[in-house]
Amino acid sequence: MNKYDLAMKNSLQTAEKELWGFEDFVESAVDEGFFHELLTTTKPVGPTICYEDKEMINFASINILDFHQEKDVLDHFHTACGTYGLTTGGSRVTQGVCEAHLSMEKELCHITGKERSISFASGLLANIGFINAMTSKFNFSPTCNINNSDTVFILDRDCHWSLWKAASHLEFGKQLFAFRHNKAEDLERVLAKVSQKHEKIVVVFESVYSADGSIAPLGQILDTCEKYNALSYVDNANGFLIYGPENRLFAEEFAAMRRATFVMVSFSKSIGLEGGAIAGPKEYIHAFEVLSGTSLFTAAIQPPTASTIYYIMQKLQNHPEIMNNYLKRSLALRQRLEEKNFTLSPVPSYITSVLIGNDEKAVHVYDAFLQAGLIVPMFRYPAVKPDHALIRIMLNAHHKAEHIDKLISVLEHLKFKYQF
Repeated sequence: MNKYDLAMKNSLQTAEKELWGFEDFVESAVDEGFFHELLTTTKPVGPTICYEDKEMINFASINILDFHQEKDVLDHFHTACGTYGLTTGGSRVTQGVCEAHLSMEKELCHITGKERSISFASGLLANIGFINAMTSKFNFSPTCNINNSDTVFILDRDCHWSLWKAASHLEFGKQLFAFRHNKAEDLERVLAKVSQKHEKIVVVFESVYSADGSIAPLGQILDTCEKYNALSYVDNANGFLIYGPENRLFAEEFAAMRRATFVMVSFSKSIGLEGGAIAGPKEYIHAFEVLSGTSLFTAAIQPPTASTIYYIMQKLQNHPEIMNNYLKRSLALRQRLEEKNFTLSPVPSYITSVLIGNDEKAVHVYDAFLQAGLIVPMFRYPAVKPDHALIRIMLNAHHKAEHIDKLISVLEHLKFKYQF
């Protein structure tokens, strides 16, 4: 290549770089601490995590009970591999549903009190599929068709990205509305206005919010939905099989969940495996097989994983002491943090957030944790409001006392150094 051709090539590459902006975006994002170069894990993820040969204490895992490293769970998974194989091999609609998925979905109906359920490869796909199905306009034939393109959604402002993304095709202020986080009175204000013009209304909110561990006033929100004949969709990704029993916190709030029209769950928290599902009225859920799109046009949960999810769901119900003990330890950790005068999220759920505040300060705190051999998730803008950065702490059932002691020790040191 001569000098002229090389110069032309470099010029074109520069123009392309400026046009798309990805390289500059990544460089700025890394420099400003919005994200880091990805590390490579080399062993099972749990209370500790290994990057090549370096082991670090892990407070970033959402797999809170660490079941995937327990012998009985692994034995069940291995047996299920031999029974069902590693893949569904095709769509539910085209070749049928695997027995492992059906058993799992029936168990979910038993737990939630719903008529039918459908599973997805992830909770995110469940959320996207739900809003897609509930706003669908589709024709199989002149006599087999559906049109719900006029559906209106009202979301809690703090709903997960997947829900807001799924609803992004709806015009805000016309088919998409928001109410103040966990404020039933503000939901009523919005519903009173929207219900004057629309009949098809779906209210969407979460049971437990992942950034700050706040708990929805489920009964109040559902009362309001029922008052205005709105359907309700509870994203229970962070509360499934964690809260509900009378001896645990928030029992009253979670008792109301059976009144919700739809309940979505993620299997990545209490169960500790990938996948999600929606349970609800049979006529809706049956239609979701096709109308969701995220069931029909993408892979499902692997069959041995579905079978193992079913196994763990039964295990948690037959042995409530597992979750009871976990929640007891989570509250004990929170109490220790309170005694050290950290500014914590106000609701005493198993998700505890430590407020850092300033976004730039949060970058230094995160890097200091890495240097100390701990992985902690740092939430900063745009995940939370500007200068409301926080560390989210979720205990792992297999964290040792020395892991927790080191977390608190490092936090104390950094609190003094960075004044948060």
